[in-house]
Amino acid sequence: MKNRLISAFLLLPLLLHSGTPLYGAEAVYTDSGTTSWMLTSTALVLLMIPGLAMFYGGLVRTKNVIGTMMHSFGAMVIIGVLWPMVGYALSFGPGVLGGFVGWDPQLFMLQGIDDTIMESHIPEYVFAMFQGKFAIITPALIAGAFAERVNFRGYAVFIALWSIIVYSPICHWVWASDGFLFNLGAAGAIDFAGGTVVHISSGVTALVAALYLGCRRGYPRNVMHPNNLVMTLTGAGLLWVGWFGFNAGSAISSDLATARALTVTQLSAAAGAFTWMVIEMVHHGKATSLGVASGILAGLVAITPAAGVVQPVGAFALGALASLVCYGAILLKNRMGYDDSLDAFGVHGVGGIVGALALVFFIRPSWMAEAAELAGGSWSVWQQLGVQATAVGITVFYASVVSLILLVLIEKTIGLRISENDEMSGLDHSMHGEHGYGLINLN
Repeated sequence: MKNRLISAFLLLPLLLHSGTPLYGAEAVYTDSGTTSWMLTSTALVLLMIPGLAMFYGGLVRTKNVIGTMMHSFGAMVIIGVLWPMVGYALSFGPGVLGGFVGWDPQLFMLQGIDDTIMESHIPEYVFAMFQGKFAIITPALIAGAFAERVNFRGYAVFIALWSIIVYSPICHWVWASDGFLFNLGAAGAIDFAGGTVVHISSGVTALVAALYLGCRRGYPRNVMHPNNLVMTLTGAGLLWVGWFGFNAGSAISSDLATARALTVTQLSAAAGAFTWMVIEMVHHGKATSLGVASGILAGLVAITPAAGVVQPVGAFALGALASLVCYGAILLKNRMGYDDSLDAFGVHGVGGIVGALALVFFIRPSWMAEAAELAGGSWSVWQQLGVQATAVGITVFYASVVSLILLVLIEKTIGLRISENDEMSGLDHSMHGEHGYGLINLN
């Protein structure tokens, strides 16, 4: 008996360190493995934002490199302050105003989660910080549509208001446990990692902003070449790496679901890049580095909502389909003449819609079986397509209408579109008093 007591005493620190609950208790405990992966995923998603800054920064003219990269870093700063203050509470608090948005005063400044361990066995602080990175990158994506022609002050106010009034409600509808899109149909609208919440909301807003603000001066008459495709490719690579945290981290676990999400993310990105290369070689006779980067993003965007429900075949199909449709959307943009400068809508908006809708044709049978059980016996692909289309339609409508109102209000008050002289001088000099390469107005 004495030896057993000594053995139990010696094992106690090991059990506590590993996060294993004593006696099989129901109390929620911290799982060190899952927590470690979620901390890593949080860092990977944060890495995507400098990656986006490099991706966008290489695509603009020399005189706008710093100004364009500041749109991403500005989002890191501004949303980085707003998210813990009110964003998390508005997104993941209990529904208020008829479920329009969440709110819990205990979540203001993350006050009420200091000792909270979630049912997924991670501290709620980790979940809050992980979700905060999604809130940062979403408005940063919008900036690609109006690159080279907005003032920084107006942009800062716009993304601050947009994150509260547009992003947080949509996030609550789709991802909060009491959100109406989360509970729509048999098993909710499928958005594993942000097809509607991130890419469709930002992509549609980008299109509205591009149309409202108008073209850059000289577009499309003057050719506006990228200043540094090396930087753009590096940014695309960082986005690809960071996307493993973006998608696989959204499993909020470290298990089979995580492995599935990571695998299909890799396959869809590769399929998207490969398809874009083939299209360019057929269409133009050569594959371009910008095309490869665009294909990578198209594949990654399309798999984002589907990463938890499709198998490898579906990942290949979604990546290829997204590249084909996004390529067509960019050709259509050029024909129509509107200036979505860095194709924020053409890749993120269109790719997000493709992924959110087309995923229904590749859902793994086990998910459909569970949905049928929840529905009382049967649930078809077409019924789920109706749920997906509803979520996409609501997101498109709400994001476009509210974003247009915000754009008009900001333009009419503090101003958003820069003056002709400032645009000709470039954002780097006129907005920040700097030059990205120590050179003045090369292009």
